Amino acid sequence: MKIKENISLKTYNTFGVEATASYFSEFNCVEDLAYLYSLYPNYPKLILGEGSNILFTKPYEGLVLHNCIKGIKLEEESADEVIVSAASGERWHDLVMYCVEHGWAGIENLSLIPGTVGAAPVQNIGAYGVELKDVFHSLEAYDVQKGILIQMNVSDCAFGYRTSIFKTTGKDKFVIVKVSLRLKKNFEPNISYGAIRDTLAQMQVGPSIKSVSMAVIKIRNSKLPDPAKIGNAGSFFKNPEISAHHFENIKQEFKDVVSYPAPEGRIKIPAAWLIEKCGWKGKRIGDAGVHQHQALVLVNYGSAKGMDILELAHQIKESVQNKFGITLEEEVNVL
Repeated sequence: MKIKENISLKTYNTFGVEATASYFSEFNCVEDLAYLYSLYPNYPKLILGEGSNILFTKPYEGLVLHNCIKGIKLEEESADEVIVSAASGERWHDLVMYCVEHGWAGIENLSLIPGTVGAAPVQNIGAYGVELKDVFHSLEAYDVQKGILIQMNVSDCAFGYRTSIFKTTGKDKFVIVKVSLRLKKNFEPNISYGAIRDTLAQMQVGPSIKSVSMAVIKIRNSKLPDPAKIGNAGSFFKNPEISAHHFENIKQEFKDVVSYPAPEGRIKIPAAWLIEKCGWKGKRIGDAGVHQHQALVLVNYGSAKGMDILELAHQIKESVQNKFGITLEEEVNVL
């Protein structure tokens, strides 16, 4: 286990922006993690997986810990369901593919979401009508203050829309090391999103665990740029939820407004629709831009700095606020 100094993080974030870390190390087990925390007790620390949901805007003056804990395991099995666990350093999509191949249903709609398993509960990742909390069983986390491993259930995690305790009151207090999911053997397709139904029809197949996963992968590949080819972190903003009254006012002026029902009678409007209506889709300022096929994705066309992308995000937020009276909130973590 090596501890390196003044390391470039350009290859450790999918935006591909340049930033440096004062100290950097990988950890492959909980013991390594505990040792690193004890070695640098007073340093700020950043747990880094695939760097697919982060925007560096300045050097990180602390210790970056790259999560390399691996392993997927069937924990329990009954006639109807399984509990499967995965180490936090596993790629999320690899876990999805593992479950799809074994015929375990519940996360096929979450295919091809970038990032690691450990990041999934932090964001309460979701797509196409499914969120992590829908299949979540428990997780194991390292309590930074107490120096012990603890178990957390769904209520402990305080999941919300693209958030959890790990982004709020528990921020920087825990390091997730293992996540367990409760999945079904009997497939109940969730194809409420028309894009999945339409893609299955184009593929000329009925809904199955594998076909739904393939459809989601096909949709995501058609809409979202590959970070290996163009720097990005997927959806940059959350889809905002507004009051029914606010929505009706918008609908009077914009008859084509896209919407979905949200909890407590509120209405969810796709951030991509708002951004596109403000004329940002495909727009470029230097090497920072808005993707031509998906307005929710900000991209680095080559040599953009983190601050360039952040400034673009601020301009987008301002125009959406002025036009619709809606404040967009970043989904990407800005450092």
